Amino acid sequence: MKPDAVNTVFVLDMQRKLHRWSVADADKVFADLFNIVCDRRTLSESWRRLSRNKGSRTPGTDGVTRKTVEERPGGATQFIEDIRNELRDGTYRPEPVRQRLIPKPGKPGKVRPLGIPTLKDRLVQMALKLALEPIFEADFYPTSYGFRPGRSTHDALANLQRHLHPTPSGTSEYRWVIEGDIKGCFDAVDHHVLMERVRYRIADRKVLGLVLAFLKAGVMIEGSVRHPVTGTPQGGIISPLLANIYLAAIDERYGRWSMRPRERPQNAADRRLYDRRRNRPTFFAVRYADDFVVLTDGTREEAETEKLALSQFLQQELRMELSMEKTRITRVGEGFDFLGYRVVQTKARRTGRMVGNLFIPKIKLKDLRHKIKVRVKETPTGQSLANLIESLNPVITGWRNYYRYATWATRDFSGLDWWLWERIGRWLRKKHRKATWRELCRRFRATAPESRWRWVDGPKSLRFFREGGSIRFPFRGIRIPNGWNDPDEKFRKGADRFWASFDTLMSV
Repeated sequence: MKPDAVNTVFVLDMQRKLHRWSVADADKVFADLFNIVCDRRTLSESWRRLSRNKGSRTPGTDGVTRKTVEERPGGATQFIEDIRNELRDGTYRPEPVRQRLIPKPGKPGKVRPLGIPTLKDRLVQMALKLALEPIFEADFYPTSYGFRPGRSTHDALANLQRHLHPTPSGTSEYRWVIEGDIKGCFDAVDHHVLMERVRYRIADRKVLGLVLAFLKAGVMIEGSVRHPVTGTPQGGIISPLLANIYLAAIDERYGRWSMRPRERPQNAADRRLYDRRRNRPTFFAVRYADDFVVLTDGTREEAETEKLALSQFLQQELRMELSMEKTRITRVGEGFDFLGYRVVQTKARRTGRMVGNLFIPKIKLKDLRHKIKVRVKETPTGQSLANLIESLNPVITGWRNYYRYATWATRDFSGLDWWLWERIGRWLRKKHRKATWRELCRRFRATAPESRWRWVDGPKSLRFFREGGSIRFPFRGIRIPNGWNDPDEKFRKGADRFWASFDTLMSV
């Protein structure tokens, strides 16, 4: 077996064991994790995952990239060994992160600060994440979807959509939705509160010291280092995990009405039924990182009361501030935006019953047209059509794959295809001013009858938005596989047999 494969198997087996122990005992405290972080196999696997990422080409404050490391004497092996020695000797100290401002998607003129750690710090953060993530994953609620293995934005939307569908007893109970918005969420994370939540599971002082050191690491801004009192640097590998540990308090607040970790779904349903029979409002929250919505079956006045209570809860428990202006209360029939989709409860055409539907927001269609228009205009007419097609195809594919689960997506895709056909046609007219429209179509239009409205240039052909059509994203239930909670017992026994034979082989 190749060394990389051995390292991968070791890390996966270690993660499965940690996750299994964490699931079995909700109060178990892990006191010996530093040896796992310092293990050569863990660090080698961390390097393998880092090196295959494009981010390894981006330097931190020390200017080191993957190419720089590989060109050194000893290469990556010596780089890993040096980091391991620093960790074991206690001399390792994180470097300040390099701040870079990136534009917010869909918000012209607004930027988001992104912290870029050094490659050495990213490697240690990856090793920490490999050891900590399977432990805390067992404590995260099923209604949390952001930056968790095996989960995506579409899983969160499918769960939300499912609760707006009719139930066996009739129409969905939920009438109102609270659209949560926290002011400067990642910049407002309180380090003391976060470390208290981490200590609930982790007792290894060296691991806790590493986590705190990354939180306290400075930020390089215009040549000077600043040490923030609060916040987690966006861009760090371990930052999403720490944010989930911190924001899990929101899931715990609404845990009475949604399934908690390690319990049967029927328990949550019984608690909701118990409250409804006593005319008490129930709430159901779906969270993706710092974006969350809360469905309620109560009145608008009860939703307003919960909004104020949620604001007080965030201030007292997490020391965060809820944006009262942006946190809106909307009727589910009017619709609300969540994770790039427009979620609306509408009447079904066939049955006439109220169902939850996902639509592509008009503002997203407008932003996409503007993005493509700018890209086409910025492409000089001196370049070939193949270059323009090559720059547009990734945009088309990515946008189509994300919004293909929307209702009437094919209709919107067809409109985009027709608009893009004309947009590129106008660019070709500028490029070939003396050619007629018939000549341009003969030279650059596909000859196949089913693709006669497709622009091509040699081997390059423009993709259609409507390719593949639209489908419904399947709701995968509560227990989504994450790579460690494999339901197949034979797989775990097979892994145990593998390690038994591996240890025997190594001892010979």
